[in-house]
Amino acid sequence: MRFFTAIVFSIFVLLSGLNLHAQDEMRYRIGCIAFYNIENLFDTIDQPNVNDTEFTPEGPNKWNSSKYYEKLSNLSEVISKIGVDLTPDGPAVLGLSEIENRSVLSDLVMQPELRQRNYQIVHHDGPDRRGVDCALFYNPKYFTMTNSQSRRLRVEGRDNFFTRDQLVVSGMFDGEMMHFIVNHWPSRSGGQKRSEPLRIAAARLTRSIVDSLLNIDPNAKVIVMGDLNDDPVDKSVKKIMNTTDNPDKLKSDMMFNPMERLYRQGIGSLAYRDAWNLFDQLLLTQALTGNDKSTYKFYRAGVFNKPWLLQKEGAFKGYPWRSFAGGNYLGGYSDH
Repeated sequence: MRFFTAIVFSIFVLLSGLNLHAQDEMRYRIGCIAFYNIENLFDTIDQPNVNDTEFTPEGPNKWNSSKYYEKLSNLSEVISKIGVDLTPDGPAVLGLSEIENRSVLSDLVMQPELRQRNYQIVHHDGPDRRGVDCALFYNPKYFTMTNSQSRRLRVEGRDNFFTRDQLVVSGMFDGEMMHFIVNHWPSRSGGQKRSEPLRIAAARLTRSIVDSLLNIDPNAKVIVMGDLNDDPVDKSVKKIMNTTDNPDKLKSDMMFNPMERLYRQGIGSLAYRDAWNLFDQLLLTQALTGNDKSTYKFYRAGVFNKPWLLQKEGAFKGYPWRSFAGGNYLGGYSDH
């Protein structure tokens, strides 16, 4: 029997399943699935055709090797501790956003806190003008990838609009086929209302990917994860992705959003104007819910929001301790 769960502040979900051992002793295997927006993980090199000047030694952020390696160390500390209260291996699968290229991912997985996990990297270069992409780490102890693809968002009438591709990764999670869709939907730049159509378009693309997987296998185990730049109750998530926070009311064409209940309790993964948003979410298809303990199922979701991840003083006391704010280097972790 297995259980599955995920939660993020990184957010993560834990999946669990049951294994039968000697003397019919019942034991559960826990798999942690997580997502983390790591706030602009750039190297220090000025890449051609990428708007990354601010993250160079001569740019406004004075981004240098010292700051880069400090950020790698900070991020690896967070990733190494997600979910370890229930599984010592931490995230078996970890979605990431705001990474510049494969090189920074390679540097991150080789940090001392993460090296022993042998994380494998899935990444495709996308068209975002700032050069940031989504990516996925997986621990081969749990997951074997069979396919990955990068799906591009095209908005009608907006030929000059470029945003992050949606990363689709399929494979065997401890013997069970699962699919992960890693997202970073368009931002709220220009205001929530004005920018909402772009996130609705992104949601429609994500929903179409989920539907295509369900058309092949109605019992497909699909996990959508990412920084959606909308809360669980916003139209792009609630209506377009067709979500519910109650697994008992879940229909085959709906997705279970465990983050919605957390959001209604005032829990968030980023702060803005003294209010918490929960843009970072994980959505699950019906096959990952229920009481069948012979297969991986949703167990618990949460936000990894330890006190040491928060700013201790100043105007943003209690907010996520980020790397930069107002053009100043803070030496923190991430704004999510």
